Order: sequence, then C-alpha cells, then structure tokens
Amino acid sequence: MYLPKQFHHTDPAIAQRIMREHPLASIVTTGADGFPVLSHIPMHWQADSLWADGLKSEHGVLLGHCARANPQAQLLASQPQALVSFMGPHAYMSPGVYTDKQRVPTWSYLAVQAKVLTRIIDPHEDRDRLLKCLIADHEPRYAQQWRELPEQYTGAMLNAIVAFEMQIIDLQCAVKLNQHRPETHLAMHLAYAQGPEHAQALARWMKDLGLVP
Repeated sequence: MYLPKQFHHTDPAIAQRIMREHPLASIVTTGADGFPVLSHIPMHWQADSLWADGLKSEHGVLLGHCARANPQAQLLASQPQALVSFMGPHAYMSPGVYTDKQRVPTWSYLAVQAKVLTRIIDPHEDRDRLLKCLIADHEPRYAQQWRELPEQYTGAMLNAIVAFEMQIIDLQCAVKLNQHRPETHLAMHLAYAQGPEHAQALARWMKDLGLVP
C-alpha cells in the first residue's frame, strides 16, 4: 500500500491491535483472468500456529474460513500467496485544525496490510478447532451451544466451509494521524472526540499513541 514514511508504524503491537479490534478483513487473490478477487472475511490473529507442524512467522498467523462455494476458496488452495487488508477506524479531517488557511481536507485512518502464505485446513476436527478460535473472539458463550448441537448438523456446517491458516510473511501498518504536524493534534483530538463513533475511536488512538496528553 502507499505508505509515506511519516505514517509507517513499525511497532508490531499496534498492527496486532488493529487486526484484533477490526477483524473483518479484505482477502485479495488473482483470478484466472488476471483480475483481482476479493472477499470480506473475519480473521483471527495469533502469534503461533494452532498446529505443531504449522506455519511459522515472526508476524504471527491469521485463521479464517469461507464458504466452500466461494471461488476464493479454490484460489487460496491453488495459489497460497494472498493479500489481506484490515481497515481500522477512519474519519474526515477538516483543514480547520490548522491555524493558517492554505490547507486542504484529508482523511485520517489506521490500516494493516499483510502478505500471507495460505495453508488449507482439511481434517474435520481441525476445522472445528479453528472455528472455536473465532467463537472465542466474538461470542464465547456460543461455544457451549455449538458443542450441544447434533453432530449431523455441525458436520454439515463444517463440510460447507473451507478453513485456512495464513502465515504472515510481510506486514505493513499505516497510522495516518498527522503525526508530522504536532501543532494540529489538540484541535484534531477535540474534533474527533466530539464526532461519530469512528472519529471517537481515532481520538482514543491519539491518546494511546501519546499524540495528545
């Protein structure tokens, strides 16, 4: 992705937080016609593989699944390399945060882009294990309900998906909060703190990153 050096954040904890707090990712592969194929899929980031013989990466791994009918499933099986993008909070930034008038509007955002190597998870019990990671992320209490469902039903559901583990082989993190213009930070924070949900999230990030007291 386009990543000016002033917005390139190298702290892995920041990238991991974005991936965990904003798990709906865009997965991009290339179709047979050379045109990109994109799917929106919730992902689970963790430091290590679920499996002893799993993929290893200094950046961690991503776990996810898609419908077996999704063409992306076949592409991931035949072309292990893919691009995964996470979009964090984002909001409009008014030129009003500057004291001078020769400024233009822009957009503030946090984002992560990961180049990955995919491994398809085939065994029934391993797919179930992967699903439990996603359940734990979003609704832990549902795990008991899933365990109590008839095996005929859960087996059919598991057979209808393709599960995968993605080794992150390269990771880029963009934090675009006007870091190079500290004179704007107080005005930005005030505007975002009074704005809608995404803007308020940016205000919290500005405090967490030490851009404002």
